[in-house]
Amino acid sequence: MNDAQARDYNELYELLNKYGSYDIKLIKKAYELCVAAHEGQKRVSSEDYYIHPFNVAKILVGLGMDSESIAAALLHDVVEDTETTIEEIKAQFGDDVALLVDGVTKIGRLNFSTKEQQQAESLRKMLIAMGQDIRVIIIKLADRLHNMRTIDAMPEQKQRDKSVETLEVYAPIAHRLGIRPVKEELEDLAIKHLDPIAYAEIENSLSLRSQQRNQILDDIKSRIEKRLTEEMPNLRAVFQSRVKSIHGIYRKMYIQGRDLDEIYDIYAIRVITDTVADCYNILGIMHDMFRPIPNRFKDYISTPKPNMYQSLHTTVISRAGIPFEIQIRTFDMHHTAEFGIAAHWKYKEGITENDKNMESRLAWIREILDSQNTSTDATDIVRSIKVDLSQEDVFAVTPKGDVINLPVGSTVVDFAFAIHSAVGVRMLGAKVNGKIAPINHEIKTGEVIEILTTNKAGQGPSRDWLNIAVTNQAKSKIRSWFKKEKREENIATGKLEFEKELRRNGIEIPEEDFDEFIEDLARRSKLLNGEEFFAAIGYGGILLSKIIPRIKDDFSKRAAASKQPEIVPIHDSKIAKSSEGVIVEGIDNCLVKLSKCCAPLPGDDIIGFITRGHGVSIHKRDCNNVPKNIADASEPERWIRARWDGSKSEAFTSTLQAMFINRDGVVIDVMNAVNNMRVPIHSINARELKSGNCSVIFTVSAESVEHLRSIIARIEKISGLISVERINQ
Repeated sequence: MNDAQARDYNELYELLNKYGSYDIKLIKKAYELCVAAHEGQKRVSSEDYYIHPFNVAKILVGLGMDSESIAAALLHDVVEDTETTIEEIKAQFGDDVALLVDGVTKIGRLNFSTKEQQQAESLRKMLIAMGQDIRVIIIKLADRLHNMRTIDAMPEQKQRDKSVETLEVYAPIAHRLGIRPVKEELEDLAIKHLDPIAYAEIENSLSLRSQQRNQILDDIKSRIEKRLTEEMPNLRAVFQSRVKSIHGIYRKMYIQGRDLDEIYDIYAIRVITDTVADCYNILGIMHDMFRPIPNRFKDYISTPKPNMYQSLHTTVISRAGIPFEIQIRTFDMHHTAEFGIAAHWKYKEGITENDKNMESRLAWIREILDSQNTSTDATDIVRSIKVDLSQEDVFAVTPKGDVINLPVGSTVVDFAFAIHSAVGVRMLGAKVNGKIAPINHEIKTGEVIEILTTNKAGQGPSRDWLNIAVTNQAKSKIRSWFKKEKREENIATGKLEFEKELRRNGIEIPEEDFDEFIEDLARRSKLLNGEEFFAAIGYGGILLSKIIPRIKDDFSKRAAASKQPEIVPIHDSKIAKSSEGVIVEGIDNCLVKLSKCCAPLPGDDIIGFITRGHGVSIHKRDCNNVPKNIADASEPERWIRARWDGSKSEAFTSTLQAMFINRDGVVIDVMNAVNNMRVPIHSINARELKSGNCSVIFTVSAESVEHLRSIIARIEKISGLISVERINQ
């Protein structure tokens, strides 16, 4: 090792001694191999490559992870980027370290891209690795955190892609594992690169208020400490203050439309004590000291979050009229809140094979993987992580007093299937707080929900429930029921829907080729035969909106290949090509422009209109400004035939309007959906309507009508969508 490498190791050594007892010999050997294997390699930032695994290891030390995890972090790139093999790792460091390195390497080799299928398959394999050893994903989270800290060296587009992926995948996983510091920093770094102006605005606002804030918080802490000492002289407590993360403030300011002064939990005082009884006693004293804000009390002790977070939260107003949050918890709860699942290694508990509590905490991994068995659409897994691992939860209660935790936006259908599959499939209706409610009722925290069921034979869920359910768990169980109980009906329904969609898209498969065509589609969808293919459409395992564009493309290629060449007579008419990718017949050397009234795209049936002094204006044939019958027009000679130049491939701007049920995060979901397709988004505007719904109007670049349809299909997947259509602006 050279001097710099030796200094870095000494820094790591001091950190290890500070945070606990480690196998120094194992970690030093891993560090030496890391430095030697990556010798001469550089990062995009031009620094020596070993600096990256070194910093990943430091992050894991801070989380309290064990010696094997630290060693694996140092070695997590050597198998992928150097000549070192996994067998050599196993021989030198043992099975545990080799298993962790292999798990992280497999994830790393899966080149995440914005293509849906590739990303979905990557996520599936990552979840499988997590199921084998949860330390794999903790190492991967530390790896992503350091990459995000150094992302400025990457090209701008890659910064945005990585940031979107971080928000959609890694931050939700960190949240569900309860690793708060990693989750919040990942979110803040992602927003910093996705919306730098808003990030800087929030950062500056917090900075300007910092001195006043610190003074106020210090004063409140001293008052609370004094009062608790008087009321509970034997109390052991630690007092902390915290400021809400920038991403947390961003969500409320730019998604919920609040001003900074309207966010009541920016500042918080934290009281950490010994027992649960002390927590509730302190809560009573706090409500006596300060005026609590109605409906701002949350008891996460009696009802923990899915990531096992426990604490009492209450928002109060100080004498100066400043709202702030008080969080009260025990020391054990605080350890879980800060380190989540990593606390098992930090406090040397580890995880045993028979750990029932840990098994329930990681059940969501199995649920997401199991749901893929009922869907041939691998991209459902991306949606599952975004929805099922939502950071916002609602808590509803059964008549027996059992608390059911669900993501925000969940409906009565989700509630029924969360209780049990048998309850869901036999549901007839529901009562909310004693009153009959529709099954698409959106659940709110604290509601008492009674599911009304039937024992009538043959009763089961409706196919419409797939559109009402929000959670992947409910959708998966509904599909499973249809798959098992309604096979013949599924085949008939699927075939009917498939043939209807073919006709709608003008696809005509010759009868003698139809069976072979279906069998080929079944094989490509990883199904046994055509019946399985139709059945999958019937129970919702295959979405026609996703496969029809591909079928149409394949059909066009087959038709073109089998078509006999024609002898085309040469006409004297002149042909003009424009920079807009349009061919106008009969006119040469003139300006051709696309009309703004209907904004035609390649693939639209078009016609030209000879303007006075402005060349030829191209309209969609069904544009309101184009006569239905040209012969009846006042100046029919000014209308002229035009068609798209198939040899050109250019981007055209098109404006879409999407109507949603108003909720938090709609605009971010639209931006993420478009960004994931590598589609430029030129403008976006959202507003709340008098009806209570939300209108989002955005302009994108599309290469053709088919491309635009694929963008629309992606938008249609967003939760709460009412309609989406192309508009003219």
